[in-house]
Amino acid sequence: MLIKSPKLINSISILLILLIAAACNKDKEAKQAPPQTIQVVEVIQQDVPIYEYFVGQVYGQEDININARVEGFLTGIYFIEGRRIEKGKLLYSIDAEPFKAAVASEKSKVAEAQTRLVNAENEYARYKPLAETDAVSQSDVDFAKANRDASLAGLEAAKASLRMSEINLSYTQVKSPITGFIGKTQARVGEFVGRSPNPVILNTVSTVESIRVQFFLTESQYLFLAKEVRDRQGERRPTEAKLDISLILSDGSTHPHNGKVDFINREVDAETGAILVQATFPNPDLILRPGQFARVKIMMKLDKGALLVPQRCVNELQGQYSVFVVNSENKIESRQIKIEVKFNDYYIVAEGLKAKDKIVLEGLQKVGSGMEVVPAVTEFESQTIEE
Repeated sequence: MLIKSPKLINSISILLILLIAAACNKDKEAKQAPPQTIQVVEVIQQDVPIYEYFVGQVYGQEDININARVEGFLTGIYFIEGRRIEKGKLLYSIDAEPFKAAVASEKSKVAEAQTRLVNAENEYARYKPLAETDAVSQSDVDFAKANRDASLAGLEAAKASLRMSEINLSYTQVKSPITGFIGKTQARVGEFVGRSPNPVILNTVSTVESIRVQFFLTESQYLFLAKEVRDRQGERRPTEAKLDISLILSDGSTHPHNGKVDFINREVDAETGAILVQATFPNPDLILRPGQFARVKIMMKLDKGALLVPQRCVNELQGQYSVFVVNSENKIESRQIKIEVKFNDYYIVAEGLKAKDKIVLEGLQKVGSGMEVVPAVTEFESQTIEE
């Protein structure tokens, strides 16, 4: 049914006009609203040390295996496991009776050889003047001389066998070759030792006043570091360079003494593509022990004039990074940036920004390109403490 009343039509028209006017007034008021105050930070430019971390294993400066060098039953243990011992201290004793018997047998053989030598020398001494008067043939003299020489050689052989048996007897007394800390014994009194599968390595003694840490660099890391050292310190080799190298322990603390690289393997492992590196660290408090794992921290380079922005300012989408920048007209613009590396809770920016650029810190969800704002410069407080 169609509305034909002129009064009703006029009323509806007036209502529409009023609604449109109200909407326009609201838009005008919105457009005239003052710009929001937005917290921003300025891009920092400073020299930044770039560190890399590597998993390393701790070894003693000396780790000496204590071996059973002769076979036999263990008859005594003369140390407390885990304690410090002095060089030359008796550690183990092995049943010595079989070796004493061997020494006695070899001594009798030496005595027999000495007797044979004396007889051979006497015989040669008798034949020699007789040959001058042709009382005996020259062949008899030569035979007596050869018998004397053979007896002398037999005596030397017997003495060598005696010496070997005495050495074996001394091996029944196992002593520490160095001063250091001894570990857990691998054999107990009464066990047969010295022949596999029985224990051959009875224990290990380590010196830990300084310790060795071994870790691996990838081939690319090694090449980068070698070139950095060359550029930083001239033509010195990596092993001779004074690198900034420290040790982060498993509890997160830093070892109080810096280390120095003293060994780089001659080759890159073809299977892993890594090269072995060894560094030595002082350990005067004897805190570090062989077998521990720690992180080796090395300053790879000094990034001079690096541009830093807080990580919380950066938007990331499908590997692309961007920030909101307040330009000279106090308007927001979105800018693509290229990230180099992380540094604490900052990013080091390779491209897209310059020093003193103002970056939106708070309210990233409330701003957009073209929006006019009042920038309030604030100082970003890093929550990360550099190890």
